[in-house]
Amino acid sequence: MSTASLRDLLAAPEILLAPGVYDALTASIAEKAGFRAVYLSGAAVAYTRLGMPDIGLSTMTEMAETMALIRDRIDLPVVIDADTGFGNALNAQRTMRIYERAGASALQVEDQTFPKRCGHLSDKSLISTAEMCGKIKAMADARASEETLIIGRTDAIAVEGFDAALERGQAYIEAGADALFIEAPRSLDELRKVGEVLGSQVPLMANMVEGGATPITKPQELQELGFSLVIFPGGIVRALARTAEDYYASLMNTGSNAAFRDHMFDFNGLNDRLGTADMIASGERYGGK
Repeated sequence: MSTASLRDLLAAPEILLAPGVYDALTASIAEKAGFRAVYLSGAAVAYTRLGMPDIGLSTMTEMAETMALIRDRIDLPVVIDADTGFGNALNAQRTMRIYERAGASALQVEDQTFPKRCGHLSDKSLISTAEMCGKIKAMADARASEETLIIGRTDAIAVEGFDAALERGQAYIEAGADALFIEAPRSLDELRKVGEVLGSQVPLMANMVEGGATPITKPQELQELGFSLVIFPGGIVRALARTAEDYYASLMNTGSNAAFRDHMFDFNGLNDRLGTADMIASGERYGGK
């Protein structure tokens, strides 16, 4: 289990930065970089495991498998994208149980219909407030530990308007959400209003997506606006996809990795970051020699 309580980290005065990860390698690199929590993005898993957009194609099982592999490699708190709970309240309960056993520290669940789509895409649709509140209550009843948090997310800004999003957020708090995520505010004024109306009740999460609906805002400013957590869910995939495109083009054009050498780890460099020597040494202790 993680060595730090996510609940305590969210209660601290300083905003918590959680980079997006999609597998054990990116999670371990993020941990070594000094982050105190990470965010397992459903979009990032869809991009990398499926090569597909974030339109609800990833399954609960694929996410849980990824979560378990990450937990085997790092000790940081992990916030996991639970999409819509993958169905109704009973599905959401099962998602809670399985994700919690896999090592998740918090589940983010949203009020879109199933299958969902990325919060920064258009043409979304929502379930009723009452149904979403039922999912949150069901998940709270299913969790084994109060330290496993529920982050209620609403996508209502793009569907029903900003005021409706605030109303839904209030309802989700009353239903038992431990933290709140109002997706895709369209301006600094909307971010500020979210903090003013809801920030005194539960920790608030913000989402920074380059090219998305929300203006890119520095963590310190988000903290001043009342936010406790900021995630960067797909940044690592966009960075690696750009690098991969450049790498494959270079290899195709030159027939060698030599031209790209300064932009990649060599064999020993990657093994150093994986801790290969320490693992081999640890294994030898059990070799009976």
